[in-house]
Order: sequence, then C-alpha cells, then structure tokens
Amino acid sequence: MKTIVIDLPERITTEIGALVDNGWFANETEIIQTALWEFMRRNRFALAEQFQRADIAWALQQHRNHRQSQEASAP
Repeated sequence: MKTIVIDLPERITTEIGALVDNGWFANETEIIQTALWEFMRRNRFALAEQFQRADIAWALQQHRNHRQSQEASAP
C-alpha cells in the first residue's frame, strides 16, 4: 500500500467527516478510496480513449515530421 498526502478544501473535509461520523464509512481513508475507485470505474474507457487519441496524434506527427525531413533531403 502506498501513502499519498493530499490537500482538500475545508468544505470537502467537512463532508467527509460528516459521512464518517454518521457511519456511512469507517474512516476518511475508506471514503477517499471508494471515491477514487468509483471515478476510475466510471471514466476508465473515456480515459483510455483519450490516451489512445493522444498516442495516435503523436504518431501521426512523427510520421509527418519524418516524411518532411525525407522530402527536404531528397535531390
């Protein structure tokens, strides 16, 4: 397990504290882990698609640059 230190706005920490105090979660760690897992579950495909699009754009740019350098060096 890795520990990550984060700064949160007071409003969020108040909400987290209320959820823990009311028994919805055992502690602050549990609610933050649950929130992150839910975020990743909901956004997994959109994030993967975003990374794939960025990779494709990079590869296309590399191809264009390579082609331009070949054309510039052609006799």
